[in-house]
Amino acid sequence: MTSAIYTASIPVFKQMLGGLKVVLSKAEAHAADKKIDPNALLQARLFPDMFPLLRQVQVASDFAKSVSARLAGVEVPKMADTEVTFADLQVRIDAVLAFLTGLDPAQFEEAATREIVTQAGTPKEKRFTGQSYLFNYGLPHFFFHTTTAYAILRHNGVEVGKKDYIGSY
Repeated sequence: MTSAIYTASIPVFKQMLGGLKVVLSKAEAHAADKKIDPNALLQARLFPDMFPLLRQVQVASDFAKSVSARLAGVEVPKMADTEVTFADLQVRIDAVLAFLTGLDPAQFEEAATREIVTQAGTPKEKRFTGQSYLFNYGLPHFFFHTTTAYAILRHNGVEVGKKDYIGSY
């Protein structure tokens, strides 16, 4: 039997990253069709104090890989955050998808009760059970960044809709 934590995480991350790939492809095509510098979209933000599109995609992919790795009890893959183009972001998402695909459902058997310790940008560490980490921390952050990436592009005139965002399931 497949772990409920595996079922609630890996397929969801894969589906939504697939949708993000589609949205980014449409954004790249939009820039080419409208003769817009792609960097105008890659550096677009919803508000000055928010990350631009490029960073939203990096952080969304970081949450997908790091949450999955911690739940599976494996080392979190490192990524250099050197992407500057739509093609670079596609490669990054493909690398995360390959990592997720390589995780065995058996690695998640104890994930719900596994202790997860994070230091999310503050000197204070946070301790979670795997279940709480996934549902109260990991998924909300992942969805925030994927939704914000979508919203940035939609706000900038890229013709994307809910089906693009949700991806294939």
